[in-house]
Amino acid sequence: MALTEQSVYTVNDIYNLPDGQRAELIDGKVYYMAPTTRKHQRIVGEVFAIIREYIKHNNNNRCEVDIAPFAVFPDNDDKSYVEPDISVVCDINKLDDKGCNGAPDWIIEVVSAASRKIDYTTKLFKYRSAGVREYWIIDEEKNRVMVYNFVLDEMNEYSFSEDIPAGIFNDFIIRLSNLEL
Repeated sequence: MALTEQSVYTVNDIYNLPDGQRAELIDGKVYYMAPTTRKHQRIVGEVFAIIREYIKHNNNNRCEVDIAPFAVFPDNDDKSYVEPDISVVCDINKLDDKGCNGAPDWIIEVVSAASRKIDYTTKLFKYRSAGVREYWIIDEEKNRVMVYNFVLDEMNEYSFSEDIPAGIFNDFIIRLSNLEL
């Protein structure tokens, strides 16, 4: 059952959705989430594993990487709640049992047909205004990764066959064509 029409929703409305129904909340507006594809999940899982191994072996566990469904309250309020595909948080004080209270340092979204507009526009602006340092949009259909480094105010586009540097780490790159998909 969908939510009744009202002007502004809160996190409580999201928590009260029927079992199995998922949605995100951005500035009080609800965005229902469609189920993901197997390919989407494989990309998310592979990228997550690479980041987790890097953090484990090179970052002295100063950062934590989490995979959806993981609650992020980007503005640390009750008007925005998102579940990025991958979140990297380097301020462990933002984390509690409910998720991340405030902006993660790095967010990665894997585009699906249902999420394309939201990932490229709504979330892009929300993540930037909330203080996310870096945002990647992995678009399997277009064989590209859009990398937004909000700290440097840069945007770069990469193909899956290129080395993609992670801006929040000095010596870390990902090449999506190397993944086992």
